[in-house]
Amino acid sequence: MMTDISLLHQINNLTSSLRQCVSVLRLKNFDTSTPEGRSLERYRRAALTTLAQAFARGVSILTILISVPLTLRYLGAERYGMWMTISSVVMMLGFADLGLGLGLMNTVSEAHGRDDRQAAVNSVSSGFFMLSLVALVILTGFTLAYPFIPWPKIFNVRSPTAIREAGPAMAVFVACFALNLPLGVVQRVQMGYQEGFLNSLWESAGKVLGLLGLLLVIYLQAGLVWLVLAVAGAPVLAWLLNSLILFGFRCPWLRPRRRQASWIFAVKIFRVGIMFFFLQITVSLTVNSDNLVAAQVLGPEAVAQYSVVYRMFSIALLMATMLAGPLWPAYGEALARGDLPWVKRTLMRSLVITFFIAGIPSLCFLILGPWIIRLWVGSVIVVSFLLLLGLGLWTTLWAVGSALSIFFNAANILRFQVVCCSIMAVSALAAKIFLARIIGLPGIVWGTVIAYLICFALPYGIYTRRLFSLQ
Repeated sequence: MMTDISLLHQINNLTSSLRQCVSVLRLKNFDTSTPEGRSLERYRRAALTTLAQAFARGVSILTILISVPLTLRYLGAERYGMWMTISSVVMMLGFADLGLGLGLMNTVSEAHGRDDRQAAVNSVSSGFFMLSLVALVILTGFTLAYPFIPWPKIFNVRSPTAIREAGPAMAVFVACFALNLPLGVVQRVQMGYQEGFLNSLWESAGKVLGLLGLLLVIYLQAGLVWLVLAVAGAPVLAWLLNSLILFGFRCPWLRPRRRQASWIFAVKIFRVGIMFFFLQITVSLTVNSDNLVAAQVLGPEAVAQYSVVYRMFSIALLMATMLAGPLWPAYGEALARGDLPWVKRTLMRSLVITFFIAGIPSLCFLILGPWIIRLWVGSVIVVSFLLLLGLGLWTTLWAVGSALSIFFNAANILRFQVVCCSIMAVSALAAKIFLARIIGLPGIVWGTVIAYLICFALPYGIYTRRLFSLQ
């Protein structure tokens, strides 16, 4: 009976939270001179950011559906494979900013919470020149190494056209990536001020520009180098326009200036950023090692089977994390103001909402998974109930844990996270290998689940309980 009452209470909380999210959806700002107005304004901006992110994801999926067949037909299998390999470098370079972007976002949201304009100015200028220095190091290192790297062998291409294009195409991509580092400051500033919805709209604009550039390249029969420039350069152009509007018209006082760069703020951003850097690496090792373990322990056929089922469950995970992510800067601003009741209330709501948003689809996939996969890819992939159950549990745990991590990130509780996630990464890898050898493919996800519960869920739950009990 008590369990039924508790479940009913959680459902009522979820309904109430969703109703409040809908009620704050409007373009006009709330009056932030009162605590209630600031609370509503945080929810409004988070809700708008969620909708804008959903729109951006839709645009991204649409551009992929249009561009993939066009690019494959235009380039051919070998050159298309080279383009996909170049694109995959984005994953490896994802940590190249050393976490400075996230460190900048946290300092900006903290300054916003304290209504400290000067701290925001110093943070933006310091972050911009630090990221510019990182971009310069990347460009210099790549330029020095470029003549000595056998690019055709790196991409394993043989046709004369592909051999000729390999190096220049990679050079254009790296140049666009490096330019995007300092331009990415505008994203972190807008997210720090809880304007992530603007980021998503500009991201969509970059995707559309990239698609138009791709169509132009195909129409002009230009080569792979121009295709890389069109697709990778379009986001650079979008962020440049966004920067010009933000720093030139909307908030000219935030424009990066060398005299506003501060050693004190640079050190602060670096200390926070380097923690994020290590945290990203440990989480990535935990999450992205599944296919490697499957390939090494069970063979390449197991990778295909695991990947297809994982992609199905990733839809639920995407929906849950898209709702919780926009709360990061809101937590930071509220903590800076000392508005702990709002933080506690919002954190509990986000945990409940992400649990249901990830859990309900995961339950559906658990029941209907074999039928969905057979309809999607045919009878090539055969899945076991144990694998479906493990992925459903992992998806729900990861979604709820991500919502909790967002609060920890905003509160700059990073050293604790790095320690827990480092232990989790090592434990998860060992558990995956051990269980995969014993029970096969399901052992990979169950190894992750066990390590996650012991090394993440338990210590994070204890830490959170103690943290709020001390307030």
